[in-house]
Amino acid sequence: MMHYGAILAKGEVGYTDLDKVFAALGNIQENYNWLLTDGECNVDIPELEDEFCWMSGSELTALQRKYHNPQWIWAVLSAFEKSVTKEQVLEYPLPAARDNRVQHPLATFEIVPIDSSYVVVFSREKEIVDRFRAYFPLSEELEAWWR
Repeated sequence: MMHYGAILAKGEVGYTDLDKVFAALGNIQENYNWLLTDGECNVDIPELEDEFCWMSGSELTALQRKYHNPQWIWAVLSAFEKSVTKEQVLEYPLPAARDNRVQHPLATFEIVPIDSSYVVVFSREKEIVDRFRAYFPLSEELEAWWR
């Protein structure tokens, strides 16, 4: 299966601004369930203190609002079709932000803020990466990393 990826590391404001990333993706976060791992933000978010956090897309959007659009320093936000259960997801190792690749085999796409310096979007669907690249024209393709 082909995977696609893009990195945003220069020339744009808000590299790790999740609200902007969601806007770039057409606010599709509501259509998925989310596994948040390896999360660290510029504010304390109790939901991220455990090894992982499982939530719906609307809960993730609410989390962003509750903490006033925090800057994500490190994290892997893995998006899953709603038909994929938490139990199925937890059968696999938890993703880590420092791995720079799609990590969860059941994820449709992943958003990975890295050290507040850049954000990577990995996806099984080219359209998701295309949307991200169109919104952030200075982003670069990572397709070569998959081969």
